[in-house]
Amino acid sequence: MSNLDQVLQIEPSVPSAELVFRGPFNKVSTAYLKLTNPSDKQVCFRVRTTAPKRYSVRPNNGVIESKGTVTVAVMLQPFDYDPNVKFLHKFMVQTMFAPDGKIENQEQLWKDVPPEQLMDSKLKCVFDPTGNSAPTVGNGDSQKPQDEEIRRLKEQINALKEDNSNIKKRQDEEIRRLKEQIDDLKEENSNIKTLTSAFRQLDTDQDGLVTITFEHFLSLVFSLKLKS
Repeated sequence: MSNLDQVLQIEPSVPSAELVFRGPFNKVSTAYLKLTNPSDKQVCFRVRTTAPKRYSVRPNNGVIESKGTVTVAVMLQPFDYDPNVKFLHKFMVQTMFAPDGKIENQEQLWKDVPPEQLMDSKLKCVFDPTGNSAPTVGNGDSQKPQDEEIRRLKEQINALKEDNSNIKKRQDEEIRRLKEQIDDLKEENSNIKTLTSAFRQLDTDQDGLVTITFEHFLSLVFSLKLKS
């Protein structure tokens, strides 16, 4: 465990921070983390949870520029809430100073970083079935990061739809081209079989040589399936 103090300013503030999820819980409930980098360096972050199947986190990792801020949406997936069940879900915001130069593979970067260079902040999850608790980020300004996150997610969805459409077009074109090649090969194979059969019928002494008239030659040509 790292002994370094957390470089980021995190809302809800740590220690004893809580991510509050408001009911009803038969639909997605979202809480927000506001991560601010007050330092003069880039900071890499990732958000981890003890219950990864219960939550969707966007973005769950990234790089925060100096003096920059990132809002993280933590989405609790729908479930049957039981007030008698005690939930012990927790989140951890893990950070490190970004290395100099371009980061090619952030996943590998997290694998290679020495533990003593990591900074950790933990948050616990609180479920409010009444939906009456105060917002966890920004008080009166809480709607602004929510609206911004919704807009960003919609843009990502639209971009993915466009990418999928382009991929589908390219796949259809490639399938059409391959089908044409298969048809060509089938036609060539049929013609070879036709010529081979005719040659064998004429090559009665099986010496590999035949003599045919021009009319016979034309009849063989017209019997082939020539591509137009």
